[in-house]
Amino acid sequence: MSTPTFDQLLEAGCHFGHLKRKWNPAMAPYIFMERNGIHIIDLYKTAAKVEEAAAALKNIAKSGKKVLFVATKKQAKQVVADKAQSINMPYVIERWPGGMLTNFPTIRKAVKKMTAIDKMTKDGTFDNLSKREKLQITRQRAKLEKTLGSIADLNRLPSALFVVDVLKERIAVAEANRLGIPVFAMVDTNSDPNNVDFVIPANDDASKSIELILDTVCAAMAEGLEERKVEKVDAAAAGEQEEGEERQPRRDRRRVSRDRRPAAAAEAPAAEAPAAE
Repeated sequence: MSTPTFDQLLEAGCHFGHLKRKWNPAMAPYIFMERNGIHIIDLYKTAAKVEEAAAALKNIAKSGKKVLFVATKKQAKQVVADKAQSINMPYVIERWPGGMLTNFPTIRKAVKKMTAIDKMTKDGTFDNLSKREKLQITRQRAKLEKTLGSIADLNRLPSALFVVDVLKERIAVAEANRLGIPVFAMVDTNSDPNNVDFVIPANDDASKSIELILDTVCAAMAEGLEERKVEKVDAAAAGEQEEGEERQPRRDRRRVSRDRRPAAAAEAPAAEAPAAE
């Protein structure tokens, strides 16, 4: 698992915070200095925190659990969608549906509705509807796809949330906090890190900065998923070997019992044989 170097973080602009007057005092431990009225983030702390978060996310992925990526700001949307898709994780890049975590069963119902519409299209029911009904259902399907299409495979609550800009996604963070779901987040100097379990102090406005951090955590998660596959294959191979070893003694027992039969026959009394005349 490789973590970004100081120079890579610097080049991506991860050190640029917000104006001093917009700062959140709780971010003071992560601020290196102030220059021209702008706070500069301590990149050594950023590198350490990225490594810590990546290791934790790798373990979550390795255990087969899901991490929900959340970023509805313009400069993060596409990056988050691409990275999350590459490791087959759910994501939200449109408006956060209120109660998505705290009222998860209702969200699942909406996803099932989308599946039901798809089924109608396949089995021919859709073709029997009037033109107006078709239009209504098509629009409804498009709306559901836009907001919930990226979480269609999320059958249960995620094991963690990865958020870009906790200030903008405060509802998502609040819901995760309420349910005790760990929150991983890129936190800028204007945000409150107290509601975040794994803080990554970094510029959450620059697309290059967002991309570098996401590259790192997603690469770590991809490693975790790969290790999980290897372990499954090894476990399956070990199971087959054990099964083979169990069968072998049975075969040996049969062979031994067959070997004993002639000996038993030879020991039978000779008196039973007919006498020669």
